[in-house]
Amino acid sequence: MENVFDVLRQRGFIELTTGDQAIYDLLEQPITCYIGFDPTASSFHVGSLIPIMALAHMQRHGHRPIALVGGGTALVGDPSGRTEMRQMLTPHKVSQNAKTLKKQLSRFLKFEKGQASLLNNAKWLNQLKYIPFLRDYGRHFSVNRMLTSESCRSRLETGLSFIEFNYSLLQAYDFLHLYRTKDCVLQMGGSDQWGNIVAGVELIRRVEKGAAHGITFPLITTTSRNKMGKTAEGAVWLDPKLTSAYDYYQFWINTADADVMRFLCLFTFLPLTEIDAIRNLRGSDLNAVKTVLAFETTKLVHGEQAAKDALKASYGLFGIRIIDSQVLPSSSTPRDIDSSELESIPTTVIDPDRLHTGVPAFELFDEVNLCASRGEARRLIQQGGAYVDDKRIETFDSIVDDKYLNKGEILLRAGKKRYHRVKVKSKPLKKIHDRKRIKKNH
Repeated sequence: MENVFDVLRQRGFIELTTGDQAIYDLLEQPITCYIGFDPTASSFHVGSLIPIMALAHMQRHGHRPIALVGGGTALVGDPSGRTEMRQMLTPHKVSQNAKTLKKQLSRFLKFEKGQASLLNNAKWLNQLKYIPFLRDYGRHFSVNRMLTSESCRSRLETGLSFIEFNYSLLQAYDFLHLYRTKDCVLQMGGSDQWGNIVAGVELIRRVEKGAAHGITFPLITTTSRNKMGKTAEGAVWLDPKLTSAYDYYQFWINTADADVMRFLCLFTFLPLTEIDAIRNLRGSDLNAVKTVLAFETTKLVHGEQAAKDALKASYGLFGIRIIDSQVLPSSSTPRDIDSSELESIPTTVIDPDRLHTGVPAFELFDEVNLCASRGEARRLIQQGGAYVDDKRIETFDSIVDDKYLNKGEILLRAGKKRYHRVKVKSKPLKKIHDRKRIKKNH
């Protein structure tokens, strides 16, 4: 089997290592590795996919991954990449988040029969006694060296609390604990974790006289230099309650041309030989490749059926046709969409009385999150980028009312590809009958 180090290198996962040849040799045999995950949110977002995919590649090549939830370190707060102190969470909230994160990780990792583990460092960190910890482990850390690490140095101007200063010690101890109890010899993480990873490698060498290694991943940004997974509307979450499968699909299908090949390598398991075969495609020829990227990434996170539904909805809305299981761009105009395809489109239900009165278009576009604010909605409409049932809205204060209803629904569009469905809330039968009775009496 191919060495996973070559796979990670070729796909663009590796930025720094504690020694390329040493790690390559280490990975010739099955090993245990780990990555720490911050449980301060109830869901991962797209920015978390690099470490998740790295663990999945490790498992697919016969290694044993550990996903370590920082239940203990989250109570301290990692200063890395922050300009201010992180919000403190209760142990109960961290535990709740850890359960939902494991469910999302299960899309990528097999936890059955010990093939992978999900651990919470609160189990051992909460048992530490402060004075013995300082005597046994704190003496191995140089304050001067810690202050030069990226996580500390970037915070010195704005202020670094003493509790955050301890974070590096605790993460290093995590590595030592996993080395002792799980025979874990490799830690991986984002580029901002390099100092913390090296601290763990050094602690294992000093305390156990053992050899451990580290790999960091590059910070993934788009060609527009935006942080991966961040949009004007906010983070793109893996939880369908926070980001629907349709919106998730749309995020990927709107990938810039220059990012497509790189993202196929990083965020899908498609063979590199297949990706290389389409590397020279340009312009409109890339549309089919973007569809493959969107389908594969959505399938990994939301399952194959949800990916098919999102593809089917895009098929109706954007004129995509499927021929012999290949997704190809269509030059024809979008056809009418049926109800099953609309189910995949984000939907807002509003009161029929409100729609009967009418809602200014800029308010409605803001309300359903097609725009980040009412000001942005005004600009979108003034620039001719807002539509109601494919009819361009001419003025920002145009009224959208029940005259636009088509089978109880209105389809809104922002730009070329962002759709939202508005449905009317059903009225209780009694009220409907009362209205009919009043109308008849009149």
